[in-house]
Amino acid sequence: MKVGFIGLGNVGGKLAGSLLRNGHDVTVRDLDPEAAKPFLAQGAKWADSSKELAEANDMVITCLPSPAACSAVMESDDGIIAGLCKGKIWLEMSTTDDGELRRIADKVLATGAKALEAPVSGGCHRAATGNISIFVGGDRESFEQVLPVLTNLGRRVLHTGELGTASVLKVMTNYLATANLCAVAEALTVCKKAGMDMNTTYEAIKISSGNSFVHETESQVILNGSRNISFTMDLVLKDVGLFDTLARNLDVPLEISPMLMDIFRDGQERFGPREWSSNIIRRLEEAADVRVLGTGFPAELTDDEPEEVGYEVGVTGRS
Repeated sequence: MKVGFIGLGNVGGKLAGSLLRNGHDVTVRDLDPEAAKPFLAQGAKWADSSKELAEANDMVITCLPSPAACSAVMESDDGIIAGLCKGKIWLEMSTTDDGELRRIADKVLATGAKALEAPVSGGCHRAATGNISIFVGGDRESFEQVLPVLTNLGRRVLHTGELGTASVLKVMTNYLATANLCAVAEALTVCKKAGMDMNTTYEAIKISSGNSFVHETESQVILNGSRNISFTMDLVLKDVGLFDTLARNLDVPLEISPMLMDIFRDGQERFGPREWSSNIIRRLEEAADVRVLGTGFPAELTDDEPEEVGYEVGVTGRS
């Protein structure tokens, strides 16, 4: 299957790299042609337009920073939809709004092509090694058709149901990760102010009921001081905002989500929209007049699990 990939950012670039590493015929495109050069050097082809990319490939993957960016790539005169036809597949791997996903998917389906969503979760370090998790929404037949490609992109692949379900689950998990991050930032700052050794504090959390994936990963770059988690404050606001909007549309009176939005709005105002999201702890450091640092922690995360062919995750109780 020939694969076209649009969006070579922090996550998309690593996913495209996994396709190339596993021998797929890949064509790439990005607003910044410089971003494509490493992939072209590895054997990828370049498309001069999104339409051209769609026409030349069996499956088109988009991994873009916002619903607006996806709409522009999909719906412009020389966009992906203009190059789709029966037999082709569009796979949306961006974190997006479920309603917007369905709206664009309807236009894709009208061309005779198939539409699936496949947002990822687990961090850029796992995207780089093909060990990230993937949520997939869409009909079962189309899911099974693309599963061999998805098992090269990720370790654990979950078919979530119809179109839109994966997007809902993705923004939910990003909301939970953000809540974890803010709680970890408070916990580490309090322990620092209390005079605790931060390496010992890290291990205490890791072996306790207070542990989380966020602590095991983001706390390391926090304690290093780099705060480089390859994810920025503006993207946190986008993702938590999608979750918050979903809840409000469903008349669910949330309390924590609005607080997270306020925290990151303040962080973005202070430090800039492209500041690493893990550096939200700096608000607390400044207020408490401490620096929350340990020793021996990495500046960037690397995945220490060997790359393996992925598999579909079963759902207990679902036939």
